[in-house]
Amino acid sequence: MTDASSAHSVTAEKAFSRPPFSKGGLMLADGTFFEGTGFGATGAAVGEVCFNTAMTGYQEILSDPSYAAQIVAFTFPHIGIVGTNAEDIETITPVVRGLIVRADAEHPSNYRNLLALDGWLKKHNIPAVAGIDTRALTALIREKGMPHGVVVNLGPASDSKSGALDREALIQQAKSFAGLEGLDLAKDVTSRQTYKWDETPWAWNEGYGKEGQPSFRVTVIDYGVKRNILRLLAGMGADITVVPAGATTEEVMRSKPHGVLLSNGPGDPAATGEYAIPTIKGVIDTGVPVFGICLGHQMLGLALGGKTKKMAQGHHGANHPVKDLTTGKVEIVSMNHGFTVDRDTLPKGVTETHVSLFDGTNCGIALDGKDVFSVQYHPEASPGPMDSHYLFERFAEAAKKRA
Repeated sequence: MTDASSAHSVTAEKAFSRPPFSKGGLMLADGTFFEGTGFGATGAAVGEVCFNTAMTGYQEILSDPSYAAQIVAFTFPHIGIVGTNAEDIETITPVVRGLIVRADAEHPSNYRNLLALDGWLKKHNIPAVAGIDTRALTALIREKGMPHGVVVNLGPASDSKSGALDREALIQQAKSFAGLEGLDLAKDVTSRQTYKWDETPWAWNEGYGKEGQPSFRVTVIDYGVKRNILRLLAGMGADITVVPAGATTEEVMRSKPHGVLLSNGPGDPAATGEYAIPTIKGVIDTGVPVFGICLGHQMLGLALGGKTKKMAQGHHGANHPVKDLTTGKVEIVSMNHGFTVDRDTLPKGVTETHVSLFDGTNCGIALDGKDVFSVQYHPEASPGPMDSHYLFERFAEAAKKRA
């Protein structure tokens, strides 16, 4: 086991302590331990540890269903500055396992703030740790890949002599995590029943609107859909029906959609694909336009005959450059994925449309001669700020032709 004197073990600084002091830390499966100050919910959570390079949008990130079974470490040092609110969420029940930051803002300052990050984490039962060297952790992940780990917050009671971290037990807990390969997590985050959606994008000083006169119909297969995907579709005039991840082709087409969207989501696409791929193939055979995002992109790749593979570090952040090979333009996009479509396995008739300028991995595909396409990144996010919204417009235009 790596002890507190090693290069990988970092002690929390007094500057980050909050009264009452709460002992916490991050233990990795190889015994590397980062000691820090606990905040958020009391307890421990195990998962795959990834780093996210976004400087803003932490509430949207933490409520993104795609982070199921993961612990997020932010590279930006100060998290919690604008607090949290009831609007900037992507799902009502966040499924991220834990949070790691260099420093959490105990006193947020923003006119939209309703609750400090610490309180929001407590509300959603998410343990967090502050005060560790997130640069050292990020360097470790970049060198060795995303490790399995346990984030633990002992709570205020740890201020007494009885409060002590059982490091051996934490190591065993981290080692017990099976990892994301072969794991179908879409079934855990998908909706349990079909529902309608009509909320449109947020506008400053107005909030969210309602789509009252839709001009085309879209069915969204929910593998862990972010709300802003639905809002952008509604804002373009879509009458939206959301169906569970396990829906059959017949159930997807029951509302007679003019287009079908395959949503983002967590886990191994090959595992989810065992039941989703037959449905996707059936939808493609109907001839309706199909648009895939993130996990939806990976599963479209599988449905068209390609394969996916696990990445060492994945892509997590809001500053990723992606090149559109069809236009030559470069987009700044938001990403969150640990698997990728293997371009070398794509069959004839499937064209690669986008690539990452960070590592050259596949970021988009299209089926030749049909309105069937997908991207690995999140076009509903606005890091560019709206570089990728054209994809929703392209999908909407194709769907309207069938309306």
